[in-house]
Amino acid sequence: MQIEGVMQNPQLEGGTFFWPGERRAEIGVLLIHGFTATTAEVRPLARRLHEAGYTVAAPLLPGHGTTPEDMNRRRWTEWVGAAKAMHQRLREHCEIVFIGGESMGGLIGLYLASRYAEIAGLLTFAPAVEVASPNARLAPLLAQIDPIIPKPGSERTEPLTPADELWQGYRVVPVRALRALMRLQKVMHRRYPLVTQPVLIVQGRHDGSVTREGPAILARELGSSWIEIHWMANSTHCVLIDAEQAEVEALALEFIERRLRQLER
Repeated sequence: MQIEGVMQNPQLEGGTFFWPGERRAEIGVLLIHGFTATTAEVRPLARRLHEAGYTVAAPLLPGHGTTPEDMNRRRWTEWVGAAKAMHQRLREHCEIVFIGGESMGGLIGLYLASRYAEIAGLLTFAPAVEVASPNARLAPLLAQIDPIIPKPGSERTEPLTPADELWQGYRVVPVRALRALMRLQKVMHRRYPLVTQPVLIVQGRHDGSVTREGPAILARELGSSWIEIHWMANSTHCVLIDAEQAEVEALALEFIERRLRQLER
């Protein structure tokens, strides 16, 4: 499947970054982007956190920012591995590390939290607990028929939401990679009870990419006693860069500050 201009907003910066903090450099935040995206979608929050003095880092996950064909060759363990490597790098510079993630990035963050108890807290934005698209259930069959399919609305040129101008990534779905995401989802259903850290969940009311049941599933399955769920009334899936971006960033900063105060007691 060939779609002209397969990369949306190619002019944006979307690569790996590591920004040492100043006033609070000993506190690090690892941010992980979502499925088919790049670090462009977490950079606004990263800048807000860095302005607050924190050390902030984000990896460009394997197969992202290259080609859909490349992404179709990747496994979920490669995405987790890239996030794990950046987490280890942050641990070398910081005493305390939080993890934040958009969509699949939130799921990867939860996976790392289930492995590393020292992670101070999780910030999940529209975590990809369950994919809403019917194509997800058909992924094994579709992968054999056409490994790359267009996303709904991929042919339009005008932005419909604020996120359209700030999001960078593929305008198609690499179906074999979608199947890899679904494997990660199955793995996490067994690992949710191992996540005991505080968890922030933020999701848009108009999110059509992941199911509305995701936050409730996490509230029921996670082993954490501190779970906050916030629904953004005017946002879609990419809640970090949508209509309520400022409010979402404020929620993230306030969550980190409260957790740090708790750790100082």
